[in-house]
Amino acid sequence: MALQVYSKAEEDIIKSCIKKDLKSQEVLYRRYAPILYTICLRYLKDENIAADLLAESFVRIFDKLNQFRFEGSFEGWLKRIVVNDCLTYLRKNQSLMLRVSLGDAPEASLQAVDPDRLSEKDILNVIKSLPEGYRTVFNLYAIDGYSHKEISEKLGISEGTSKSQLSRARAYLQTALAEYQDEYQKNIRS
Repeated sequence: MALQVYSKAEEDIIKSCIKKDLKSQEVLYRRYAPILYTICLRYLKDENIAADLLAESFVRIFDKLNQFRFEGSFEGWLKRIVVNDCLTYLRKNQSLMLRVSLGDAPEASLQAVDPDRLSEKDILNVIKSLPEGYRTVFNLYAIDGYSHKEISEKLGISEGTSKSQLSRARAYLQTALAEYQDEYQKNIRS
């Protein structure tokens, strides 16, 4: 049996949600919506679409809650549903383009980026600026912890394509973060 990663109180809330208790559903929503909304924003550029997708994901979560086996991480289970919903949205809207030319990736900057000078919001904005395919693979691999094999299965691409998209995303991010930091430094000096 997997390690239990939730409290007795959380288990009670989940069980009440399965019984369609609205107050428990609201508690669960308020607890996890900020975390899950951030995931939606990482995959989708538009905040309104991300909010709509989050609402749709919660409908799906409440519908599927009886499938949660109380093994492993409940938060991880929720995140998988939201990531899958984001990928489904991207596929349906044909905005998941994984064939971005090499010319779209900027040259990697040699300048070091100081992560202490960037806020979480700054980093999220830079990630959102990635081309769709780069952003999707980067999120799946670097943030959500999927392997290249899992990514290839989820997106219907080869492992090599996943690896090249990740490499290009990292180069793009390094340059974009360096530029972002340069702009930040200029504003401080002004």
